[in-house]
Amino acid sequence: MEILKPYRQRIDDLDDRIIDLLVERTGVIREVGHLKFREGIPAVLQDRVDEVRERATARAAAKGLDADMIRRFWAELIDFSCNLEETIKDELAQKKSAGQ
Repeated sequence: MEILKPYRQRIDDLDDRIIDLLVERTGVIREVGHLKFREGIPAVLQDRVDEVRERATARAAAKGLDADMIRRFWAELIDFSCNLEETIKDELAQKKSAGQ
């Protein structure tokens, strides 16, 4: 359907930007994982998890997005981020115990 082509291109471009932002966010999460290991901070800080989720949900609702959809999306994103931090901390702990 030719009539949809420009809209599909815009959506594809937006999807690319979203992916780029997720890559950037993941890089920051990796930095945080290293910092938390070095400083002995737990990977999961529930107050921060709640703050991030509520901030995203409120911002989405204020901009007219479905808050429930954003809550579910952010729950997945936060789970991924916490798991990544745990993995980084575990890997660093193993390297440290192996004397690397």
